[in-house]
Amino acid sequence: MAENGQQASDAEEIEIADSPINDSVEGLVDIIDAPQMLGPVMEIFGGYPWVKGILIFLFFILIARLLTWVFLPIIRRLAARTASHVDDKIIMMLKAPLFWTVTLIGLLVATTVSSLGDQINKILLSAVTSVLVFLWMLFAIRLSKLLLQVASSRANDHAVIRPQTLPLFTNLFAITFFIFAVYFIFQAWHIDMTAWLASAGIIGIAVGFAAKDTLANLFSGVFIMADTPYKIGDYIVLDDGTGLRGKVTSIGIRSTRLLTRDDVEVTIPNAIMGNSKVVNESGGPYPKYRIRVSVGVAYGVDIDEVKRILLAIAEENDSVCNDPEPRVRFRTFGASSLDFELLCWVDNPELRGRVVDSLNSTIYKTFLEEGIEIPYSKQDLYIKEFPGQIDGVKSQN
Repeated sequence: MAENGQQASDAEEIEIADSPINDSVEGLVDIIDAPQMLGPVMEIFGGYPWVKGILIFLFFILIARLLTWVFLPIIRRLAARTASHVDDKIIMMLKAPLFWTVTLIGLLVATTVSSLGDQINKILLSAVTSVLVFLWMLFAIRLSKLLLQVASSRANDHAVIRPQTLPLFTNLFAITFFIFAVYFIFQAWHIDMTAWLASAGIIGIAVGFAAKDTLANLFSGVFIMADTPYKIGDYIVLDDGTGLRGKVTSIGIRSTRLLTRDDVEVTIPNAIMGNSKVVNESGGPYPKYRIRVSVGVAYGVDIDEVKRILLAIAEENDSVCNDPEPRVRFRTFGASSLDFELLCWVDNPELRGRVVDSLNSTIYKTFLEEGIEIPYSKQDLYIKEFPGQIDGVKSQN
C-alpha cells in the first residue's frame, strides 16, 4: 500500500512537473536565477532562498510599475492621435489586469525559488491561475461591452446589434466568458467537470420541460431582436384574428408591449408575436405612412375639376406631407358613380384617423360649394300599370 501511494505521489509530481504552466514558471526561475540578471546581489543572498524570493518579487513589481507608469502612457499618447476614442479606453482597461498579471507571476516565481515545498507551490499555482483567469474574464467582459456599445451606436435600423438589442448581446457575452472562466479555474484545481456537466444536463432537461412556455417566449424574443420585423415606435397590426393595432413601446426578452389608440397598453408574449403575421405600417423604405381616401362623384361631372379640388384639399392640409406629393387616381366606373382615390402621406401612422376625418369633411363641404354631386346607392321603380285598379275601373264601367 505504501509503495502504491508512493507511486501515485511520484506520478502526480511528474504530472505537475510536465504541465505547461510549471514549465513556464521554471523557465522564468532560470532567467531570474541567471547571475547576469541580478549580478552580485544574488551572490550575496544566495544562501537565503527566502531573501532571494523577496528580491525577485520586488523585481517583478518594479517591472509591473514600469509597464503601467511608463509603457502604457506612451501607448496612450500614440492612441490619442487617432480619431477614435475606443483605443484610449482599451488601454485604460489594460492597466489593472496587466499590473496584477506581472505581479502575481512574480509572486509565483518568488515562492518557487524560495523552496517552500511542492505542495505549497502547487496550491499557489492553482490560486494564482484562478485569480488571473478571473481578472482577464472581467477585462474581456468590459471589452466586449465597449465594442458592442460602439457597434450599436453606428448601426442602422436593420442591424442585429442595436441599442434595443445591446443588453441581450452584452449578457450573452458575459455569460460565455463566465462559463469559460469557470472551466479554466476548475482545470487549474484539477477538478473533473464530467459529473458537473452531467448534472447540469439533467437539471437543464427538467427546467426545459417545466418552463417550456417561458423558454419559447425567450427564444422568440431573441429571434425578434435579431430579425427586427419591427422596432420601438413602429405601428403594427396583428393579423391573428384580433386585428390588434398599436404603437410598439417596448421589446423585451419575454414580451412585446403595444399602446393602442385608446391609450391602453397591451402586453403580448413573444411566442405569439413570433407565430403571428405582423403588418408593420411603419416599415418599408420610407418611414411615412400612406392613407387612401375614396370619393365617388356623379356621372357627367368634370373629372379634371374633381382632381384639382382633391389635390388642393390635400395640399392645404398641414398634416399631409409634401414629399411624396399627394396624388389623385381615377379608379373605376362604378354602378352609379365615378370612383376616385386620393393618395397622400403622413409622418406618423397615429395621425391616420385624424387626417382622414379632416380630408373627408373638407371634401364634402367643398363639393357642396362647387355643386359636385356625391351619388349614393338608389333605385328608381317604374310601374307600368296597376292590374287591380284597372279591373275595378272596367267593372264600374
